[in-house]
Amino acid sequence: MSSSTVEPADLLDLKLLPAWVKEPVKAKNYAHYTGEEKRRRPRNQRDHEFKRSMLNINKADSHERKKVGRDPPPRDRFGAAKRASRQKDGGKDRHERGRHHENRPKVSQSITPLDITIHFLPYSPAFESVVAQIKSGLVAYSLFALARLFLEKPLRYEVRLTAKAESPLYQLGENGAVSLDREFLERNAFRFAHEDFYKIDITQSDPVKGNFSNVARCRLSGTVLGPTNHHNYQPRLRSLYEQRFNHRMSFADYQRQIEIVNHPALIERWKEEARRVMTYTTLREETPLTFASATEAERHFRSNYLPGLLRSVEEVAVDGVLSRRLPDRALNRAVEDAWVRETHSPSNMMQELAGRFRQAGLNVFRHRRGMLFVSPIRVRPFVHDQAGVSPSVNAILEALAAKPGISRKELFEKVITNPANEEAESRKLALASDVRWLINEGYVIEFNDGSLDLPRGKAKPQETAAAVVSTAETAEQALTGASACTAPAGGKASEELVGSESPPS
Repeated sequence: MSSSTVEPADLLDLKLLPAWVKEPVKAKNYAHYTGEEKRRRPRNQRDHEFKRSMLNINKADSHERKKVGRDPPPRDRFGAAKRASRQKDGGKDRHERGRHHENRPKVSQSITPLDITIHFLPYSPAFESVVAQIKSGLVAYSLFALARLFLEKPLRYEVRLTAKAESPLYQLGENGAVSLDREFLERNAFRFAHEDFYKIDITQSDPVKGNFSNVARCRLSGTVLGPTNHHNYQPRLRSLYEQRFNHRMSFADYQRQIEIVNHPALIERWKEEARRVMTYTTLREETPLTFASATEAERHFRSNYLPGLLRSVEEVAVDGVLSRRLPDRALNRAVEDAWVRETHSPSNMMQELAGRFRQAGLNVFRHRRGMLFVSPIRVRPFVHDQAGVSPSVNAILEALAAKPGISRKELFEKVITNPANEEAESRKLALASDVRWLINEGYVIEFNDGSLDLPRGKAKPQETAAAVVSTAETAEQALTGASACTAPAGGKASEELVGSESPPS
């Protein structure tokens, strides 16, 4: 089930922050705070003050009783009067109610999770648009932010549903409705797929004759069904129940939701709707057949198309837009919950994007805090001898090492100490050229927000050698395989070293 349209303009402006930039902390509201909090008093002091307050209240009560001249009615400390009134009315006390309440069957409020796996995948046209934009520049993008960008709108992703063989999914045709309940699809197959098999024509018939003082209306949907003595009332009532409420309640319970109203506007509305005559004409027959009612068309659909239309599948891909309005409510709720979890932590989408970006020729790398980024350039640390490069390149590298994440403007201000000099303009041009060369070679990373940083350094040779020695001591049988794998690695490293350009001197 794929969407036919996509909005590429939504993905042309990837203004994303690097993932290592901290999100702003929510400001705490201290409007209710008026001063320094009082220290908590000791418990014995609090108890002493409580006794004093109670003593003052008792004195005040005795003073009021003397003043009025009569004592108030004694307090019913144990609720004897209330229990007597409840027993008089046939009620039960709290202990008896609790005892009977424990014997009641407990209704489980938890919803049983569905035995399916839900994955969110980037929609191919949207993904190709993002790849083209990344390749057109030199900046790096956060994979975390890109994953959330794809999950932000349903036009940018699709949902893959995977079920087990013992509890498969059911689908109508190749791109039809999906459900875990076969009977649900069978009951509603005509409503879901009639547009693919029949052409519907609507005409106006003669006005309804007769005087009607009231009409029946569904309280749940607001649908006007017509007078109860009209010949079309029972078919419409049964059809509405089968389409929308048969999985919620029985037909007898649904009939209790029908009300009789005598509003003139509703009566006229029903008369106009009753004039509409819908005819169904087959689209896949050599000789088209026409049916005068939906009941006849559904009967033809079930006998001719439904047996070969319903199929069981273990995996199906649903378009993002359709995934938000699946007819199966349980499945729709499961997809919604999975989308909320994936938006909060899009690890699966990030993994899928990383694989596809590598296949598209882009480079995925880790930076600060181990966060993943994607760039059209292969980043690598600067390993050339500082004596063989220009002072401008050394100044850029030292400035970025001292203060990572600065912008080009801040870098120029830090490197060019005397901007009022006559040679400042030429130095700025030379500095901009050096920065661009470092970015093209991958020695400096430029993020999409304009910040600059150096790539992460590799492990020290001493640490690497120690790890190799410890591995060799614990796994002596793997020495032959390790020596066989060493030669290709060295050859690849030498090829990369020969192929790299030398820095400007």
